[in-house]
Amino acid sequence: MKAEDLRQMSDEQLDLTLKETVKNVFHLRFQSATDRLETPSEVQKAKREVARIKTIMVERQKGIRGQQPSQVS
Repeated sequence: MKAEDLRQMSDEQLDLTLKETVKNVFHLRFQSATDRLETPSEVQKAKREVARIKTIMVERQKGIRGQQPSQVS
């Protein structure tokens, strides 16, 4: 999922998506350990997704994204 799509989600949706993605990372790592993982790059993609979601959550907490630039008179 792209960052733009994630930014359009509510906080609750982001939290739910994060939980699902972390669960997916766990299952992918388990499959990797048992040599049942078809595409090893899926683990890396899932980890990046987790990082992307956490970054957006921190941006919202700090008010970094979505602020209007201050007007100079």
